[in-house]
Amino acid sequence: MPNEYGNDTQKNQAQAWFELLRDKLCAALEAVELDVKGPNASSEGEAGSFERKSWERPASDDSSIAGGGGVMSILRGRVFEKAGVNVSTVWGEFSEEFRKNVPGASQDPRFWASGISVVIHPRSPLVPAAHMNTRMIVTTRGWFGGGGDLTPVFPEEEETQKFHRAYKRACDAHSEDYYPKFKKWCDEYFFLPHRNEARGVGGIFYDNFNTGDWEADFALTQDVGRAFLETYPLLARTKMDHPWTNEQRQAQRVKRGRYVEFNLLYDRGTLFGLKTGGNTEAILMSLPPDTAWP
Repeated sequence: MPNEYGNDTQKNQAQAWFELLRDKLCAALEAVELDVKGPNASSEGEAGSFERKSWERPASDDSSIAGGGGVMSILRGRVFEKAGVNVSTVWGEFSEEFRKNVPGASQDPRFWASGISVVIHPRSPLVPAAHMNTRMIVTTRGWFGGGGDLTPVFPEEEETQKFHRAYKRACDAHSEDYYPKFKKWCDEYFFLPHRNEARGVGGIFYDNFNTGDWEADFALTQDVGRAFLETYPLLARTKMDHPWTNEQRQAQRVKRGRYVEFNLLYDRGTLFGLKTGGNTEAILMSLPPDTAWP
């Protein structure tokens, strides 16, 4: 596949980084599980640990399914009711229907994609849910995309600002233009039009990101992952020992319902995975374990 932005060396570097970040995030979340004291429902029972399950794209006569696979890492614990940290690297050809929606695929339907996807649903309604993903995609073009966002049931300004400051520092290290642009993109993307409401308190989001300098773009994408790694576990620790009420837990279930609605109706990653022969279980791992619609 002729493409100077996205050669084999670059692909290998990106894949290795996503897998390293996966390992670091899993370790950080398992450490939180061990440290909870309570007294609350999160301090009861045993600390959770990640279980990993590999998957491969099945052989098929359909040319849109060619190769690759991934590894699901799922934790069901006492602090994190469900946390998923998935990595995948896949390649093949886009279907005729889908290729018109992907930059560079209409000229040549072949693609390569690698990335990490993280979704965390805490047990406590006082600890915010969170999402982070970064990815590299190569068609006749190449680009990075991703971001991170926070979804508290009961937003608090200090918590929100800590999360945003981490991403602002990560972006500003590369260009002071990035954070306001990516924040606005996040606010617009993680929005439920049918509810006329935001999914959470935002963060950053970027896609089709190619400045022409692969090393610089990869460095930004690494810093986006590091910002989440360094910030979210600390936010979880802040409130993981606080008690909560049944009313707060019910509010969490309703908020999770909004999360389900967004991911099934609007999320690009969900659509991309389902349209490229990805593992359905891994794609839908983002869905929360206990939801409600009033």
